[in-house]
Amino acid sequence: MYYLQLLLNGFVAGGVYALFAVGLTMVYSIFRFINFAHGELIAWGAYGVLLFMSAPFNLPLWLAVPPAIILVVVLAQVQNRFVFGPLKNSQPITLLIASIGLSFLLRGGLQLYFGSDLRSYQVGLFEGFEFGGLFITQVQIGMVCLTILFFVTLYLLLTKTLIGKSMRAVSDSIELAGIYGISTSRVSYFVWTVSAVFAASGGFLLALDTNLDPMMGLAFMIKAFAAVLLGGVGSVWGALFGGMCIGVIENMGTAFISPGYKDMPAFLLIILILLLRPQGIFGSAQSGGR
Repeated sequence: MYYLQLLLNGFVAGGVYALFAVGLTMVYSIFRFINFAHGELIAWGAYGVLLFMSAPFNLPLWLAVPPAIILVVVLAQVQNRFVFGPLKNSQPITLLIASIGLSFLLRGGLQLYFGSDLRSYQVGLFEGFEFGGLFITQVQIGMVCLTILFFVTLYLLLTKTLIGKSMRAVSDSIELAGIYGISTSRVSYFVWTVSAVFAASGGFLLALDTNLDPMMGLAFMIKAFAAVLLGGVGSVWGALFGGMCIGVIENMGTAFISPGYKDMPAFLLIILILLLRPQGIFGSAQSGGR
């Protein structure tokens, strides 16, 4: 039963990691670079809720979530408009370095405003439930339900809407998409918005279950990167699979190593994937995972 509990916890955490990974891989599928500032959008999502719960806003927890998500979407669009947009014709390494610089800038902003100490939402304990010997909290139930909602919505967006089909076309070839009259700027706006919503929502969900730390974005970025590599770079559903795997591996690993080293499997997985199958499980050497 102990291992089943760890497996359940792993699936819950993995669903949120998948949100991070999907946002990261969606940006890569269009712009062909890994946005290392994505981790700080996760952190800003968590801290944004704390911001709107504090003076002068003093909003209740659930009412603080929408403006926090909007804040992160604005940050993502500002990144795109003033940094990545002007550099879109540059080499991928240039965009990568720019994203690393942005991550330091956003992290510094968090530390400047909120300080470097651990913070929490101070909302008290949430009630838990027991099913067949397995224990799950209200927060974890909320995490599962919202994760499912996000991915169902994403599936419908990608398969049933014009903007979703346009995104898939741009992902295959941005030049051909432009020839056929697809607005790449509109697709770009859509991708950055979805990526930011996923990052902010996931950051808030995990912050409910843990503490807020200015360095949390870096830790979750590494896990998202490992999930993207595992599933296949550029593959949305591969990122979903990779995120679930990272969550399960991380939590099952605590049965054999100290919980203080629970982040270690993500680092090891990155090394193993790069050595054994750099294109990922759902990727191909030619397509890069699309």
